[in-house]
Amino acid sequence: MNDFDYIIIGAGASGLLLTDAMITDSFFKSKRILLLDKAPKNNNDRTWCFWEKGNGQFEEIIHKKWDSIHFQGENITKRTKIAPYSYKMIRGIDFYNHYLQKVNTSHNITFIQEAVIEIEETDKEVMVKTENNTYLGKYVFNSLFDYKMTIQQTKYPVLQQHFVGWVIQTDKPVFNTEEVTYMDFSIPQKGNTRFMYVLPYSNNTALIEYTLFSEKLLPKDEYEEAIKEYVLERYKCTAYKILEKESGSIPMTAYDFREHHTNRIRYIGTAGGWAKPSTGYTFMSTANKTPKLIEFIKQGSPLKKLNLKGKFWFYDMLFLDVLHHDNANGHRIFEFIFASLPPQKVFKFLDEKTNLREDIVYINACPKTPFIKALIKRIF
Repeated sequence: MNDFDYIIIGAGASGLLLTDAMITDSFFKSKRILLLDKAPKNNNDRTWCFWEKGNGQFEEIIHKKWDSIHFQGENITKRTKIAPYSYKMIRGIDFYNHYLQKVNTSHNITFIQEAVIEIEETDKEVMVKTENNTYLGKYVFNSLFDYKMTIQQTKYPVLQQHFVGWVIQTDKPVFNTEEVTYMDFSIPQKGNTRFMYVLPYSNNTALIEYTLFSEKLLPKDEYEEAIKEYVLERYKCTAYKILEKESGSIPMTAYDFREHHTNRIRYIGTAGGWAKPSTGYTFMSTANKTPKLIEFIKQGSPLKKLNLKGKFWFYDMLFLDVLHHDNANGHRIFEFIFASLPPQKVFKFLDEKTNLREDIVYINACPKTPFIKALIKRIF
């Protein structure tokens, strides 16, 4: 039988967290659920990082955590403890193994490795076609993202957080294992917002990522040359092995993805606008939005009616307007913020857990003129 109550397309963070939430909720125990992905999910193709107070729901698969961060700007250097937060990292392979094991032992979940090529919706069901089969579902949750979803409009600018990362092993101890280099803007900006991001696994092994907030991607060799230069200049190191490579591009936009939702199809994860527009952080945003989606599903309402947009969407929209207008000076915004506020207050705001008074404190730490101009432009 190829009929299902729910079809989830994509076994990444959003697809697996949604599947797991259904596994653990008694409401879905009698439902037939299909999980589709074109990949077997058996390699370490990415890492997810986030900050969190104390122990959380992912503690069992945390690969590494840090209690201090380093922010480097043109005019400031800030190294500080982040308690009560920790900065945490999950490897993709550990995440897949953990959640797919639960999927494989669930009686009502079917995981099939096939690429989806077409989706058609009728009043009563959704037809999902793969290269070899056709599946019918009452409701579909699709995590497959295409930049065409965002660029066929002009109301909201679309930037990208794009990066290339190397896990390197040096022949001598050069890394401080106690701290994450959260943003290092000491590198040449070249007309964009560019920084280095360093996660030390040990004193001679680290993930080093060259990251940009800008509209267009770079040639691959430009990212890699920047990493080479940084390792040489920052760590005075020429002898090292590249153990792993990763790359990615995350949309940074306030575009309202609800335009793509229907009564029976809901986009999730990056495809649903779950990436934090101003930072590109998606993992904890997905973890926080999944329970809200689950409760909405149980109500039986048309999927397009769920609204996850609030005041922080508006803040993010103004930030992206500023960054889009003057991308070369993006580093100055972050310098203003980190020079004025402790990281704990920054994290709380980015977690969307601040009240209005705390919002004002954060906003007051930003450079005023570009944000006032962006606000006036949006209003008028």
